[in-house]
Formats: sequence, structure tokens, C-alpha cells
Amino acid sequence: MPSKKLNNSESTQGDLANLDVDIDEEHMRLDSYLVKHFSQFSRAKIQRAVAGGRVKIDGIPAKSSTRLKAGQRVEFSPPPKSSDTQIPEEIPLNIILEDDEFVVINKAPGMVVHPSKGHWSGTLTAALSFHFKQLSTIGGATRPGIVHRLDRDTSGAIIIAKTDDAHSKLSQQFEARTVEKEYWAIVSPAPDRDRDMINKPIGAHPYQREKKAIRSAHATSRPAQTTYEVLERFAGFAVIRVTPKTGRTHQIRVHMTHVGCPIFCDRLYSGRARVSLGELSGKAVDNEIPLLERQALHAHKIKFSHPKTGELIECIAELPEDLKRTLERIREFRSLGS
Repeated sequence: MPSKKLNNSESTQGDLANLDVDIDEEHMRLDSYLVKHFSQFSRAKIQRAVAGGRVKIDGIPAKSSTRLKAGQRVEFSPPPKSSDTQIPEEIPLNIILEDDEFVVINKAPGMVVHPSKGHWSGTLTAALSFHFKQLSTIGGATRPGIVHRLDRDTSGAIIIAKTDDAHSKLSQQFEARTVEKEYWAIVSPAPDRDRDMINKPIGAHPYQREKKAIRSAHATSRPAQTTYEVLERFAGFAVIRVTPKTGRTHQIRVHMTHVGCPIFCDRLYSGRARVSLGELSGKAVDNEIPLLERQALHAHKIKFSHPKTGELIECIAELPEDLKRTLERIREFRSLGS
């Protein structure tokens, strides 16, 4: 069978490339060999493809560090190319308020706002591209309409710009810190104080890339201020209202962890990722499913000036079902009076 060597101008999407190793390519590392023939892919992407089992030598899965021999057959299934535009997807949206300039969405928990590594579909932007004919373009092709963001597992109110002018004016409000955001959260344990203001800088975590941490005098550190108020107290829990003054990544999660009261079921910061009815009630429950499988954090309210008229707009996002049922069970089984 003749070897198939694809030049850089040919599409490799969906193809299985079969290449025979030439004599002058003997002793090359496998990843270097593939980069040579498929320079449209980075070495890192090639290595991920190898690790994912997309490359075989003479029919056997290989490693990036494998040294090649002349005459060997290399089978390469190229990784799919990540799109530079957002592909619309018919995903339902909970619209709180909409006009010609913007729309406010009650984002569902578990929904990533825009495409990122490991999350190329099922995003908020995919849903927005399907439901709206016009969205702002300032954020780029993969972030249509996105002015600010919420973490994947944080639900609640998020503003989407329909026009570039609205996007610019809304962004200016966020930069000037005139947008008022109010979050609702369950924390465990309950804070000692009924209310407090946390003023601690946040930066990159020293050894866990996906986390943030309280960091002073570090290159990544930025000022961060968060105010909280206890709304309800329970045995081992509290419902709090949180108003962040700044908008650092993971700010509320990091600050509440810092004072010893992490957001309940926060996988990154609380040490647990889910809770069951049996755990809250202290009773065995047959065939139970988790009550909550994400951090108990919800963007409850957002207040801003209309980008065109200047009118003060206030939007409230209803609590999603997972937080409603969790709170009901906490009230039932963890009441301080029970």
C-alpha cells in the first residue's frame, strides 16, 4: 500500500493518515516526525493526540518519545480543528429581560459561558448564537455578546450585549465598578459574624493552576473586596448574601474559604463536590441521587444603567431547582431549633 503523506495545504480533518518512515527519518522521535509532516498542528497538540490514542505504529498505540525505524507504518488520526467561530446550538435559555441593546439571562448551572479547552460545545455562546440574530462582536468570534462571565457551576444573572455600542458602555460600567452584583450562597460552616467585609488580594495559586489564592505582593495579585451578610443560620450551615466590589476570578469562593466558611459543595475549595439527602438528614436513603453536585453559589441580582437611555435596570434571577431543594432539606434537617 503506498504511503500517504499529506502536505500542509491539505485538510486532514476526519482523515486517517498512513505514513511510511523513510530511511532519513529513522531515529526521529514520533512527535517530531508528526510535527514535520503536519506542521499545522503544534507539538503540544500532537502530543495530546498521541496520548489520546490517535497514533499507532504498525497498528500498536505509541508514545511521543518513541524512536522510529525505517519502514514502519505510522497511522495518525488528526485531532479535530477547534473552530474560530461559535457554532449555534439549540439550547434553551431562561431570559429575564431583553430589549434591542442587551439581554439578561439566568444562566443554568453547569453551563460554560464561552468555548475553552475541553468545552467546545454546550456553551452559553452557542445557545446565544442560535437564539439571537444580532450579538456584539467586540469579544471576538467565539465570545459573541459576552461582557462579563460566571463560573461554569455558578448559576444566575449575566448580561449579554447585542450591539458593539452597548458592549462598550456596559464594559465601562464594569470597569468603573458601578454595576451592582448580589450573590446568594450556602456556606459551611456558618460564619461567626453576621456581616463582614473581606479585603484581601487574589492571585494565582502557588501550585494548583486551576485555583486562585490570597496572594500579597505577587505579580498576579489584584485587590479584591467582598462584603457578606448572613440571612439564615442552621446547624453547620448559613445562607449568605454576598456583594463583591471587584470582579476577580473565583473571588467569592476564595474569600469565603479564607474566612473558614467555603461555599458548600465547592469542588475546588471546600473539599467536597456533592451532598445527598442521607448526609443532611443523617438517615439511610435507598437509591438516592445527590441533592447538589456543584458549588451553592447563585448570581441573584444585577443592577446597571441602560447602555442607551441611562435608566437604572435591576434584574433578579430565580434560584435554580438544585439550590431550592438543597435549602429546603437544610431547613428541614439542620434547623437550629430542631
